[in-house]
Amino acid sequence: MQELILLIIAYMLGSIPTSVWVSKYFFGIDIRDYGSGNAGATNTFRVLGSKWGTLVMIVDMSKGAAAALLVFLLHKYAATDSLQRTNLMIGLGLAAVIGHIFPLWANFKGGKGVATLFGMILAIQPAVAGCCVGVFLLVLYLTRFVSLSSIFSGLAFAVMILFIFNDDSTFYRVFSIAVALMLVLTHQKNINRILKGTENKVPILKFRDRRKNRRRRNDND
Repeated sequence: MQELILLIIAYMLGSIPTSVWVSKYFFGIDIRDYGSGNAGATNTFRVLGSKWGTLVMIVDMSKGAAAALLVFLLHKYAATDSLQRTNLMIGLGLAAVIGHIFPLWANFKGGKGVATLFGMILAIQPAVAGCCVGVFLLVLYLTRFVSLSSIFSGLAFAVMILFIFNDDSTFYRVFSIAVALMLVLTHQKNINRILKGTENKVPILKFRDRRKNRRRRNDND
């Protein structure tokens, strides 16, 4: 019964529609009416800029981390590091991700849950989360596609859990595979746009792009 109550609380945390509230309160718009139509950090970067996109990303990550850490409210899990605790943390994190995708406070129309998912992993296994961040930033630096960066970090997550860290939790191992598949499936439209050359790039690394453009102009002169 206690676990069920925590799962409900985790879902409610995940349901906080950060980008929707930010866009409505500060800009008088609904972020879901612009860009990709998703209520997530990526679309916020695209529509409102890096400042607000960063804010939304941090809050959405915090939702996943806070949800997973709810496990420490129950003494029987907090007192020992066990597979049961890890499994419940995954369940709580997933409840928050579901809340982000289908938010109670925003007519069940949310984002893709990548930032919330990362926050959950950060709370459960910080070392794995750090490696995923490294992969994400590397792909983002090379491509400036958040969608592609998310996909590769998800694939890296599965590889690390299954082969590098070789986690003992069967639930965690299955979960890592599900995450990788979910990120690929939920980004199908993005993949198609990348192949067509119509996917938007996030407005970061502008100085790098300017240097490249200057080099191209110099080469053509």
